[in-house]
Amino acid sequence: MNSIPAMMNNTLTAVPGIRVGQITDLTGATGCTVILCPPNTVGGVDVRGGAPGTRETDLLSPMHRVQTVNAIALSGGSAYGLATADGVMRYLEERGEGYLTNTGFIVPIVPAAIVFDLAVGTTGIRPTADMGYQAAAAATTDPVEQGSVGAGTGCRVGAMLGNEFASKGGVGSAALDLGSGLIVAALCVVNAVGDVIDEAGNILAGLRQPPDGKTFASMLNMMKLMITNPPSSGSPVSSPGERENTVLGVVATNAKLTKEEANKVAQMAHDGLARAVNPAHTMYDGDTLFALATGEVTADVNLIGAFGAEAVTQAIRNAVKTAKGVGGVRGWGQ
Repeated sequence: MNSIPAMMNNTLTAVPGIRVGQITDLTGATGCTVILCPPNTVGGVDVRGGAPGTRETDLLSPMHRVQTVNAIALSGGSAYGLATADGVMRYLEERGEGYLTNTGFIVPIVPAAIVFDLAVGTTGIRPTADMGYQAAAAATTDPVEQGSVGAGTGCRVGAMLGNEFASKGGVGSAALDLGSGLIVAALCVVNAVGDVIDEAGNILAGLRQPPDGKTFASMLNMMKLMITNPPSSGSPVSSPGERENTVLGVVATNAKLTKEEANKVAQMAHDGLARAVNPAHTMYDGDTLFALATGEVTADVNLIGAFGAEAVTQAIRNAVKTAKGVGGVRGWGQ
């Protein structure tokens, strides 16, 4: 990747017209991240995890009527957090942005997805519609703040043994300048079952090894161990499914793509998720990636998909490297 020019803004907002706003509640260890799109942005999605929490993803599939989207809402709070999309819709409606129906009504198109963060922070505090509205109102083209912010505030990686032996996840972003004015970027919310690994396969964040949690246990090894030695009743060890997890992401580009091509980019971008998280796409994850194309530069969909995957890989690793400890969950290097 050394041939790719360095960028002053190495985050999702490097794509012209894309704005990002985030609201963080450290008491509840939760929040939301909202991506606002310029007019006529084409959207796609690919859901690979077995336990997704989503809204308006069917609308993004090919053969469905609506072609463009106005925003993407990513949130903590499990299914409760889908309420943030209501606030984003209200913000957009006030500004006359949305799908114009045949009868003259404005309906903002805001696909959304959530992560499970209810086990971190004060119980009962969840993202709300007002939080979604505030995040949309705060959206800017400034470089995206990364780490334990927005939808990544309460994220964990490898939480099989609870918060004490989990690692902190968060929001990460990356952007690639492909030349000739073409940009591909990603933003990811990392709350994975599997370990986040570097280029050499070393674990950056994941399940920590008791008793001190200073080394990593390897989620693959732990899953294999549980087959032959299932936890007894009352054991602190739980199955991964009892520690709900997900990686969410948005790949954005200023390329001209059709709706079918945007869906292909979202599909290819999951390769980048699988490079950074091991294992990925389990029945305990809700892994979901959106794709956005603002339509400024003519480009081949294969190029966008390939570099979209690279941006996702970098964004996931950036998320755990920038995340600070929250609610007893230790951050990178702690």
